[in-house]
Amino acid sequence: MSTLSDLTPLPRKFYARNTVEVARELLGCLLLRRLPDGELLIARITETEAYDGPDDTACHGSRGLTPRTRTLFGPPGHAYVYLVYGMHELFNIVTDRAGYPAGVLIRAVEPIQGEARMRMLRPVPRRNLANGPGKLTRALAITREHNGLDLTTVGAIWISAGQAVPPWKIQCGPRIGIDYADEAHRLAPWRFWISS
Repeated sequence: MSTLSDLTPLPRKFYARNTVEVARELLGCLLLRRLPDGELLIARITETEAYDGPDDTACHGSRGLTPRTRTLFGPPGHAYVYLVYGMHELFNIVTDRAGYPAGVLIRAVEPIQGEARMRMLRPVPRRNLANGPGKLTRALAITREHNGLDLTTVGAIWISAGQAVPPWKIQCGPRIGIDYADEAHRLAPWRFWISS
């Protein structure tokens, strides 16, 4: 178990595993964002989605290596940040192994430290602050400039262990917003979240 005094980045071997397992085990971990002025924002990861390799038609990697997906094909433990709908930047973490395009989308977080600054970056009421993948990147000032960033060292962004979530509090179900994928992939229970 990690505390706010123990914010050591997760090692690369944590990410160099089965993507679905990593997605589940990221729940409860801490997402840390060091802003350019030095302020440290900390949020607890509460929802994730796994995207697993070239055969997963919901995964960007299923369309092959492109300038956009180059990071996804790289080594695990790096940030994969891309733009959707021309307006939302989404934060993912590359998993498994180099050459195998897989990653975990961070779908939701809850503020632990620096909530006032997060609300300056994304001024909305209450729970809407970071309860979606495009919302959390705005609240934490994560952009495509962070694409390819190594998350296994302390820097602008990293992940620490946080507090393990009891298995009975973890829910799973189909991923969201992947209507383009094959039916089996649309129905795969690869979205994980912490129940209230």
